[in-house]
Amino acid sequence: MKLTLAAALTGAALAASMGGMAQAAAPAAATAIALPSRAQVMTSMERVADWQLTHMDDLGYMPAARPSTKRARDWQQATFWVALTHLADRSQGVRYKDAIFSKGREEGWKLGDRLYHADDHIIGAAWIWAARKGAGAAALAPMRANFDRILAAPKTNDLLFIAPEPGKGDPSCTTRWCWCDALFMAPPTLWALSKDTKDARYAAFADREYRATTDYLFDKGEHLYFRDSRFFDQRGAHGEKLFWSRGNGWVFSGLARMIPEIPASDPRRPYYIKLFKEMAAKLVTLQRGNGYWPPSLLADPDRSQDESSGTGFYVHGMAWGIKAGLLDRKTYLPAVTKGWAALEHAVQPNGMLGWVQQVSDRPDVVKAEDAQFYGTGAYLLAGAAVYDLTR
Repeated sequence: MKLTLAAALTGAALAASMGGMAQAAAPAAATAIALPSRAQVMTSMERVADWQLTHMDDLGYMPAARPSTKRARDWQQATFWVALTHLADRSQGVRYKDAIFSKGREEGWKLGDRLYHADDHIIGAAWIWAARKGAGAAALAPMRANFDRILAAPKTNDLLFIAPEPGKGDPSCTTRWCWCDALFMAPPTLWALSKDTKDARYAAFADREYRATTDYLFDKGEHLYFRDSRFFDQRGAHGEKLFWSRGNGWVFSGLARMIPEIPASDPRRPYYIKLFKEMAAKLVTLQRGNGYWPPSLLADPDRSQDESSGTGFYVHGMAWGIKAGLLDRKTYLPAVTKGWAALEHAVQPNGMLGWVQQVSDRPDVVKAEDAQFYGTGAYLLAGAAVYDLTR
C-alpha cells in the first residue's frame, strides 16, 4: 500500500524516535508534479554533505565497515569526494572546495595502492578537479605516473570472474575491468586526464577497455549490464535475470560523468551517447511507482525493497541527460522528479541518507539505518544534476 506524504513524514519521525532501527519499507515519496526550487535543492545537498563531513571517521552507521573504508583513496570514500566536487562547483560556500584540497594534500594526490585495480582510480577524478581549480600539475603527477606504468605493461587476461577464497585477495581478472562497477571508477578519470594533459594514450586505453567490458557484460536484449560473468546464468525468484541496481547505476552515472570529458568532435563519443540512451530508455521503465528503483531491476516491483544508492545514480544520469539535450525532457523529467522526491524521503532527520544497500556485488537486503559514503555520493551527484534543471 502506498503511503501519503503525511504518513511518510510520520514514518520518518517514528524511525528517528526508535534510533533509526525501523525495518519497514522506506517511506514512499509523494507523487511530485514539479521539481523543488534551486534553493531547496542546494539546502538539501548541503545538509547531507555536512552530515557526511562530520561523520568521516565514526563509522558506527556502516554495518561491517572494512578498515579500508576509512581511507579517502578507497572507492567507498572516494565516490563521496568525487561527488563533493559537483556540490563545490555550485555552492556559494568554500568549505567543500577547502575540504577537497585539504584531503588531496593529505593524501599526496595519490591514487589507491593497487596499480591496476579500477576501484583505486576513482579518487583521481577529485584530484583532476582540484588541478583545474588551482592545485595545478602537481595534483596530476602521481596519477600520471601510475597510469604510465599501466600503459607500459597493460594486462591482457580474460574477463572471466572467479571469486577467490576468503582472504586470498582480489579476483585475478580485476587487473582489467571485469565487473561493471569498474566503468564508474576508472574511465571518467582517464578521459579527464587525457583532456587536461593532451595525452591521447589515456583516452585510447580507456576506450579500448570500456568496449571490451561492454562487449562481455552488456545484455543487448535487456540493455543492462550483468555485474560480472558469474551472473550470466543466475536467475531470481521468478526466473528473471539478475541485474543489480547499483551495478547498473555505477555504469549509467559513470557515463554521465565521462561523456562531458570526451570532446564533441571525437568520433568515439557517439558510441557512449548511444549506450547512455539505450540504458536510459530501459531504466525509465523500471522505476517503481514511489520513485525508487529496486535492488534487483527485473524483480517484481510490488515485492521489492526501496534502495537509495541505485536510485541516486539513475536520477543523476537522467537529470544530466535532460540538461545535456540527450534525453527527452517530457519523457524523463517525471522520473527525475519522482526519484529526487524518493531520495529526499530517504534522508533521515539528522541529515544522514539511509536505505543504502551495503557493500555487495548483487541485490541484497536494505534497512533504514544503512548508510555509506557512496550512497551520499550518489545523492550529491543526483542533487547537482537536479539543481542544474531548476531555477
